[in-house]
Amino acid sequence: MAKLTKKQKEAVSKFDANKAYDLKEASSVIKDITSVKFDASIDLAIRLGVDPRKANQMVRGVVTLPHGTGKDVKVLALVTPDKEADAKESGADYVGLDEYLQKIKGGWTDVDVIVTMPSVMGKLGPLGRILGPRGLMPNPKTGTVTMDVAKAVKDVKGGKIDFKVDKTGIIHAAIGKASFDADKIADNANEVIQTLLKLKPSTVKGTYVKSIYISSTMSPGVEIDIKSVS
Repeated sequence: MAKLTKKQKEAVSKFDANKAYDLKEASSVIKDITSVKFDASIDLAIRLGVDPRKANQMVRGVVTLPHGTGKDVKVLALVTPDKEADAKESGADYVGLDEYLQKIKGGWTDVDVIVTMPSVMGKLGPLGRILGPRGLMPNPKTGTVTMDVAKAVKDVKGGKIDFKVDKTGIIHAAIGKASFDADKIADNANEVIQTLLKLKPSTVKGTYVKSIYISSTMSPGVEIDIKSVS
């Protein structure tokens, strides 16, 4: 087992690693044990009792965090000329079409979210190998393929995130920053958890949510008592 650093030992000493805390307590603890010099990201890791290999147990959803992500999300709007003005006014960082498709083809992916229109999706197909692994491919299910590009951009900038269970049955979601106060962290976490509870596949038998942990960049995970949020 790897030796803990001095900071890690100090963090572990501030909470009971064998205890499951209620959401508000866990949010306070995670702030207390975060000691990095930058504004650390706060993340949830939720282990589900699903089999992601089965299409009817694939859990995916979208949620708007009440207090935003705390991150300046860079948005690329791939739109036809008639939608460019709307996208720019809504706050998209990059707006255009063919010139950005060429840049992506060349390996450029310096954005967090891509928003586009149904009529443009055909042009994005060949770029799936570049965009897919980076989680950048627009999807109608997450609201990033739409005729209302302006709303989509505003939603993303306002704290809308999407999540998807990975192949190990875990959902990871970035829910804010360490600079948020504990109540805001708890509110954002609760929004994700409550949304997730509503997405339980009818084919899942037994325990749906097996565990929930909250952590910050380089901090230990703090377990959240499932009963406090279900």
